[in-house]
Amino acid sequence: MRLPGLVDAHVHLRTPGGEHKEDFRTGSMAALAGGFTTLLAMPNTNPPLVTAENWSIAQQLAKSHSLCDVFLYAGGSAEHIAELPALSHSAIALKLYLDQTYGPLRVQGLETLQKIMGLWPASKPICLHAEQESIAVGVALAALYRKPIHFCHVSRKDEIELIAKAKAEGLPVTCEVTPHHLFLTEADALRLGPYADMRPRLASQVDVDALWQHLGSTIDCIASDHAPHAHWEKQGYNTEAEWRQNPGRIGPNPIPPGIPGLESTLPLMLTALSQKRLSLERLIQLLHTNPTRIFHLPAQPDTWVEVDPAQSYTFPDHPLYTKCGWSPFEGTRMTGAIRQVVLRGKEVVSNGKVIDPPNS
Repeated sequence: MRLPGLVDAHVHLRTPGGEHKEDFRTGSMAALAGGFTTLLAMPNTNPPLVTAENWSIAQQLAKSHSLCDVFLYAGGSAEHIAELPALSHSAIALKLYLDQTYGPLRVQGLETLQKIMGLWPASKPICLHAEQESIAVGVALAALYRKPIHFCHVSRKDEIELIAKAKAEGLPVTCEVTPHHLFLTEADALRLGPYADMRPRLASQVDVDALWQHLGSTIDCIASDHAPHAHWEKQGYNTEAEWRQNPGRIGPNPIPPGIPGLESTLPLMLTALSQKRLSLERLIQLLHTNPTRIFHLPAQPDTWVEVDPAQSYTFPDHPLYTKCGWSPFEGTRMTGAIRQVVLRGKEVVSNGKVIDPPNS
């Protein structure tokens, strides 16, 4: 079965500043192994991508080292509002963090929000990390400014229902959900411990059921929110050596939220396809057509993903390419395997393995 090259509209590739977790090369290899040929990378790096200079440096690194197409978000911050007009010419979209996040970016204050909304053009989306009451803030911004608002990683029943009402009123809002919020609940958080620590946190079965109910209508995209951290960080240590000296013990540091997802997203959704929880047409809309339209992405000619929709296996069926080397879905039975990826006429994945070009 052939799919178009997939788009992941929400990834953290950790460059600059967090290359021990991931970098453009390893992240793009994980993307190709997972069937993604286009990535949209978040700006909460170190330094964050809130100035035209920092954004340009990071985009050049992405262009030089990535094995697939990588587009970078601009970040919004009160201290760098004057940079927004320049950033709007280059960045794929603007990302605003209205709630708790991992990294230096968070927008607070009505005055700051109004300035940002006034400066960012209506031709490019404003993507929000917004939870609970902040969803209502995003809906109000869409209504007042008539600029496209995209809600990231929606995870709760009341949130998706409010977004559905906003859409019914004709407001310019779109949204995404992650596979981990579709396939895991707060019960799994107890089982997985720090490896299930993420933002938004895992929710109840009622919330998960509501997301599935809206998957065929309200929800526009599936996005991985690929956010890798090293094993030792997820165990609360400063270094790998400290972690190995304390086997089985959680360290003293706060656990950074986030999990990898580039290599598990398509297999999970193919599993849902095999279970008739969604159609092939809807899968393509969620992972290709809609994100391409929302973010005005260029076409990728002669690009496709070949999958075996009937192959059943225990995930992962290959050594993980993500630098962090782990997944909360390890050991999960899945149906639907990625066999080949062709990008602009060139085979980049063969028999499920990335063809790593030499000296690139």
